[in-house]
Amino acid sequence: MTPDQTPPPDAPSTDPGAVLFDIDGTLVDSNYLHVHAWVQAFHAAGRPVDAWRVHRAIGMGSGLLLEELLGADDADHIGAEVKEAHSARYAELGDLQRVLPGARELVAAVAERGARAVLATSAGPAEVEHLRAALDLDDVLTGITSASDVEAAKPAPDLVRNALEVADVPASRAVMVGDTAWDVAAAARAGVRCVAVLTGGTSEHELLEAGAVAVYRDVAALLDGLDDSPLAGTWTSP
Repeated sequence: MTPDQTPPPDAPSTDPGAVLFDIDGTLVDSNYLHVHAWVQAFHAAGRPVDAWRVHRAIGMGSGLLLEELLGADDADHIGAEVKEAHSARYAELGDLQRVLPGARELVAAVAERGARAVLATSAGPAEVEHLRAALDLDDVLTGITSASDVEAAKPAPDLVRNALEVADVPASRAVMVGDTAWDVAAAARAGVRCVAVLTGGTSEHELLEAGAVAVYRDVAALLDGLDDSPLAGTWTSP
């Protein structure tokens, strides 16, 4: 094939794919800090919610979480107050936030192999900046997308679709890594396969039932088996 020729339309793509990484509960051990902050916020508003119910909603966008736990009417009336209280209480727990073992190395390894690495999180702007600083991965990231970039957060597909736009790859050339059934659902609705980890506190059975193509104990285990994982398809020709 001469330099000015282009591959036929049915030729396999050699363009890089992308790995879309959730942050909370996947790369950073923060889910239970969020649970604690929400429990405190609901209590302060005079509407206590059981911690197990809060945990079940972690991974949703905050608007959907509030509707799920308070009901639509109360979410309209006191949702902003509760959300603000959650943010304040979560900020106080910042010293307990910890990057999970293997997280930085996994994202770097994906980028080194030629795939585009994008962070896709339901967190708000202030939390995103804290998470971004904690991860310290800007030198290997293609980009980041968050709740402020979309109208509907997980489990809607908007965040995943936006991440695909940031990566500039089709859904068929991407894999998401997440920790909740909401991550899996959002990815599926965007046509993206999802690999899940157990560090968010959701069971392997539930993650597989939601549609995860594989489940790993944590990102360190995924890193150990990286070249044999579903992620490998993002840096090899389909």
